[in-house]
Amino acid sequence: MGIRSQQWPWFAVLVRTGREKTANLLLENAGYECLLPVSRSTRRWSDRTKVIEVPLFPGYLFCRMNPHNRLTVLMTPGVMQIVGVGKTPIPVEEEEIEAIRRVQKSGLSAMPWPYMQIGNVAQILEGPLRGLTGIIVKIKSGVKLVLSVSLLQRSVAVEVERDWVGEVQPGKPAEIGALHRRQVSVPNEVVHLGAMTGAGDESIQAD
Repeated sequence: MGIRSQQWPWFAVLVRTGREKTANLLLENAGYECLLPVSRSTRRWSDRTKVIEVPLFPGYLFCRMNPHNRLTVLMTPGVMQIVGVGKTPIPVEEEEIEAIRRVQKSGLSAMPWPYMQIGNVAQILEGPLRGLTGIIVKIKSGVKLVLSVSLLQRSVAVEVERDWVGEVQPGKPAEIGALHRRQVSVPNEVVHLGAMTGAGDESIQAD
């Protein structure tokens, strides 16, 4: 049976900074399903233009694997360890990985962001990220959706259109996302995105 024959959990793999792409390629060539989320930007020089890819989670990549058979991963050049407690690897939440994958497929602009556990949370109702729930942050140029990988305590922010955003409610994304999935009506403390005018650029904190 091949490595891909069973849907093992996702794990975060700590790699040497600057070696993320190489380690990711080596693991994929060994048959592992991997995810290396990147932020793309265009650099222009007088004689050329180049698209630069920078990891959204510097020093990490994600890999599906059997946690009891991880020697091949650990022996991969550039790999330092599998994130966990002591010698026990801890899986990354499947929903968190799926959200990051959707951001990558969407082509929307994304960037690393300070880790946020709680804030003004909303579900995206339109666009390529429809159905995702995250923390909404107002910036000068518009609105960002902040998504987190709780195991790493790291977040990424992706630019979204204001009219894609549903009702905003203070809380934790996981809790409010669960409410949406169960189709439970949103509790009383609901504000609309338009009510956030004048908030600071750093973040919109919950009361």
